[in-house]
Amino acid sequence: MGEPTEIQRGDAARADAAHDGGSEAARASTARQPEGATRAAQSRTAALRNRVRDQRRSPPRIWFELALIGISYWLYSIVRNAVPEQEAVAQRNARWIWDLEHHLGIAVEHSINHAVDSVGWLITGMNYYYATLHFIITIGVLVWLYRSHPGRYVAARTVLFVTTGIALVGFYFFPLAPPRLMTGGGFIDTVQAHHTWGSFASGPAAHVSNLYAAMPSMHIGWSMWCGLAIFFLARRTWVRVLGLMYPLATLTVIISTANHFWMDAVGGEICLTVGFLTARWLYHEWVYKLPQVPARETTDRPVTVPEQWSEPTVSSARR
Repeated sequence: MGEPTEIQRGDAARADAAHDGGSEAARASTARQPEGATRAAQSRTAALRNRVRDQRRSPPRIWFELALIGISYWLYSIVRNAVPEQEAVAQRNARWIWDLEHHLGIAVEHSINHAVDSVGWLITGMNYYYATLHFIITIGVLVWLYRSHPGRYVAARTVLFVTTGIALVGFYFFPLAPPRLMTGGGFIDTVQAHHTWGSFASGPAAHVSNLYAAMPSMHIGWSMWCGLAIFFLARRTWVRVLGLMYPLATLTVIISTANHFWMDAVGGEICLTVGFLTARWLYHEWVYKLPQVPARETTDRPVTVPEQWSEPTVSSARR
């Protein structure tokens, strides 16, 4: 009868694939997406979420992470310090925050600042705490997550980056004088009073730092990020307790040294919350519920291709 036509070959191939449920063609058919769509046809949002989620299948490269963190902090410093120092606006915002706290009955920063300042060794230690641990512990937790929890590292890092990015927006649109720089506030600048270095906003380094980037407080945002990671992921109970104590100690320090208002700390927590929600949206799971070790696939993924591409292969097999 001669060679079958292309239509006949296609019909025969589809009939054969439907009959032989265990064949490779049948398995490939079940892998097709609805309506024969290919992965290229996915929405941009879905493609982004899939790509980000797939990062858990292999640990990030250490050189890439070091470069990313270094460049990110460099950009953060540039942007933060490039924000116009609107002194009049910053002082007006500080007065508004201070009046709001009085209205809420939480304006105790002045009393705490003066009480702790009377203990020389304590306030000096707090000045050094404010200047150093903010960076040391954050970097330490990042390294710990990378080595011990690679499956959670990228998502946790995303939380930190989103939190910091939102903070930059706050620095720009809501310049705020810290309590120790607020006109008429009566706060003590503990760094200058005790001749210690503890803030880039005091002393010789003040001219290269934005004096009015106090809202939100990244000391609180970053310390809470560290504390939650330690609390949820550490194995030893005493280490988990220290994780919870770290943001509490940081809150005490930023108030005692008059570097922040209570409301700055609230702003930092709001930024961190948005960071966690963003990671939840990207990874379809809360950061600390992700697998500790990246999930590596042991089998190849089914490849979805247009239907007509597979027809010649099936037809050749029948011949």
